[in-house]
Amino acid sequence: MAFPAYIGTGTTDPARRGRDFGERARDGIRRTFDSYLDLFALMGGDDRAAIRGWGEQALHRTALWAPALADEIAAIAAGADLPAWRIGALNARTEILAALRAGNRGECSTAVALPGRGLPPRTIQTWDWHVRMRHVGVLRAYRPREGREVRTFTEFGVLAKIGVNSAGLGVHFNILKHTADGDGIGVPVHLVARRILDEASTLDEAIGIAGDAPVSASSAITVATYDGRQGDARVLELSPAGLGVVPPGGDGFLPHTNHFLDPALAPGEWHTDDRPGSHDRLALLRKRSYALASRDPGLRAGALLSHAPGPPVCAHADPSRPPDEHWETLATIILDLKDHRLRVHEGGPCEATPATWQTF
Repeated sequence: MAFPAYIGTGTTDPARRGRDFGERARDGIRRTFDSYLDLFALMGGDDRAAIRGWGEQALHRTALWAPALADEIAAIAAGADLPAWRIGALNARTEILAALRAGNRGECSTAVALPGRGLPPRTIQTWDWHVRMRHVGVLRAYRPREGREVRTFTEFGVLAKIGVNSAGLGVHFNILKHTADGDGIGVPVHLVARRILDEASTLDEAIGIAGDAPVSASSAITVATYDGRQGDARVLELSPAGLGVVPPGGDGFLPHTNHFLDPALAPGEWHTDDRPGSHDRLALLRKRSYALASRDPGLRAGALLSHAPGPPVCAHADPSRPPDEHWETLATIILDLKDHRLRVHEGGPCEATPATWQTF
């Protein structure tokens, strides 16, 4: 199986780019929105008027913070023949879940290794989400401005998630939860990742963009860079309570799961007891740092092989759990910061073979 891929027409105009994608991906966008309505209802958010209000708030916040992204969202909606608030709600799905105070056990694991010697960072992550979202993943390439191309793995209608740009900067993504989350709808964290991919070439630029975003939900955006001479990486822990910046360890290894590492933000962790695997998974990643630093993507994926009852880095839905806890690893993703490409496997690392990886 392979994720659908959309290569942009080359336009740098957000309205033209958005309409083109909305028209070409109409069915996927509509199906993804319907799936999120079902998920919101499963999490206690069955009030359609409230969902619409949150989507409209997301559009308003986005228009103030990044007008070009608001224009693109409106154009995607027009191309898909949908009201704009629905695309706003898709981009704010993390914020809506935070507003619902929805607990979840879906977790992702990210690892970045800095091998030094002028070599690019070596990265990998699992993307875990609800089983009803198996069909929402999409690959998209576009040009935000002259001289810049972005390639991202995201969800239909969501402007970006995990990706890499032609300046050699890439991002990974992990959800976090903080007691400060859920007070209204702020700038969607997925749009923070999108703006970093569009505008940043350095870690300092990425940190500046993240620090400028008034968010209402928490997430960890791991930013890795390679300028052709050296690589670097930081985890940006976004929260309404502030921004944490986590550096690699002395060995050049930088893993992240689903709890805060910044000492100022960690005391405000929410639902730590509901996410028991996060600390154990982080410890496992650190234990396997040598394999996760391998130049061989297959060895990196193999280092993520760990199933329940051990640390569930490679997750599979447990039918004995309630329906709102049916999580699994939907994708395994590597950033190629030298050639500015993604390597993506649909599913968990336990199913990955050389033939199952897409290069995009």
